[in-house]
Amino acid sequence: MSNEKQVDSGRRGLLVATCAAGGVVGVSTAGVLVSTLQPSERAKAAGAPVEADISDVKPGELKVVEWRGKPVWILRRTPEMLASLPKNDNLVADPNSDKPYQLPVPAYAKNEFRAYDKHKEVLVVVGICSHLGCSPSARFTEGPQPNLPDDWHGGFLCPCHGSTFDLSGRVFKNKPAPANLDVPPYMYLSDNKILIGKDEKGEA
Repeated sequence: MSNEKQVDSGRRGLLVATCAAGGVVGVSTAGVLVSTLQPSERAKAAGAPVEADISDVKPGELKVVEWRGKPVWILRRTPEMLASLPKNDNLVADPNSDKPYQLPVPAYAKNEFRAYDKHKEVLVVVGICSHLGCSPSARFTEGPQPNLPDDWHGGFLCPCHGSTFDLSGRVFKNKPAPANLDVPPYMYLSDNKILIGKDEKGEA
């Protein structure tokens, strides 16, 4: 066999080996890509966006979903609930959400409703008190009741140290909690589906 034929034979072997290896890598990569289309439990815990269906949340009802291992509250507020918010503007410590807690305040949450203007009836907040990490409980009924002021318009009460939040998750003045409830980044996929963990600007 001539040297030229030996070189050709060697090249052919190298090409076959390279193509075979490339095929294995390609299949392996495809498998990884397919598996990453659905976030794993570990990815969810690390902060992967979570889709939530809110079609079953009726006015006045609260739904809880998990994101980053934390409870995220989705409250569909009634017209009466929305009308109560201006009554609290002078009573809450940070009415326009200028002070962040653990998460940056999204631009769409820097208002009285702390929500998208188009969907202002839907409140999305992390249900963890900014004081010591307790989970407040819903107190939607208006009026005098234990551990709440006589002019209560509805909101949330943290049972640990008595911090209170209105129906936008804004903390009332002179309470142990130093900040409002966090608003996570989120965006609407449709009128009845939201993606928690990513907003319309692509920020996570």
